[in-house]
Amino acid sequence: MTRLHNFCAGPAAMPTAVLERARDEMLDYQGLGLSVMEMSHRSPVFEGIAARAERDLRELLAIPDNYRVLFMQGGATLQFACVPLNLLGSGGTPNYLDTGIWSAKAIKEAKHLAGAHIAGSTQGNGYVHVPRPDDIALSSDAAYLHYCHNETIGGLAFDYVPEVDVPLVCDMSSSILSTPIDVSRYGVIYAGAQKNIGPAGITVVIVRDDLLERAIPTAPSLLGWKVYADNDSMINTPPTYAWYLAGLVFDWLKNDVGGVAEMEAINRRKCEALYAAIDGSDFYANPIEPANRSIMNVPFTLADDALNGRFLEEAEAAGLLNLKGHRSVGGMRASFYNAVTEADVRALVAFMQDFERRCG
Repeated sequence: MTRLHNFCAGPAAMPTAVLERARDEMLDYQGLGLSVMEMSHRSPVFEGIAARAERDLRELLAIPDNYRVLFMQGGATLQFACVPLNLLGSGGTPNYLDTGIWSAKAIKEAKHLAGAHIAGSTQGNGYVHVPRPDDIALSSDAAYLHYCHNETIGGLAFDYVPEVDVPLVCDMSSSILSTPIDVSRYGVIYAGAQKNIGPAGITVVIVRDDLLERAIPTAPSLLGWKVYADNDSMINTPPTYAWYLAGLVFDWLKNDVGGVAEMEAINRRKCEALYAAIDGSDFYANPIEPANRSIMNVPFTLADDALNGRFLEEAEAAGLLNLKGHRSVGGMRASFYNAVTEADVRALVAFMQDFERRCG
């Protein structure tokens, strides 16, 4: 078996140690004679798996006691609807920062349900930087401010946390667990699993207790955060195997890596190596202003678009997978989620330098 260099934006690479442990436990979980995916979510064994996953996540992110951790389904995209449904019960206008494709999708869903005020946007500048703090203008009746911490497609990331006097809601799907965060500065954090948490199929929502009482009364019950909080995220059958794998990732990050701060140091070394290769070349380019460059997703272009196909073909032959940029922006994109190793990045940089020598 050969493990290649996987730079997919999601579903993304998972830690080899996690996959090996899941393999070893696949048929017989801890001598019970069955797989985790075959056991009841109401069994004491799975309840222990779920509780341990939440406990490890709380430790990794230092989540305060007055926040609930929910494990839901539907990906972060479902949370685009859940956010207004759960926060507009007392009225007010949803406020959003517009920084790229994923924030635009959240805005579209809010407009569909309740309207939305754009409190800041850099669309006119091609989303090459985020709105600066002084440019954020909330509506007078703002119910909350929503933003996407890291735009996966554009490779754009916030370099600060907005300071506002309304609940701050953040989509951290492609950046959670990559760097330490102060959860207490947020009202709600949500993240699809398929980047840094585990396989697709589960979504983590971290919500402050007082916000569990703000849902629109007519909101569907299965889209309400409170019903998940009141039922330990088991109002219906959850994605048990994805939950188990997420727990293995949390354990790996805590015990093998040494925590989120150590993970950040590794992630910064990874992205800095690629950015240095791009900035030191006339052949490759990255459009994002340096202060807002993502450490998770690095888009880049070649000097000659006619070489894109050859680059991707040769990269794949060299074991470098999933480097094609999103169809909406073109070019290339390397995603450096937590499971991507420094050796993976060194292999990519070496290939890029060799390709430039031969084709530049």
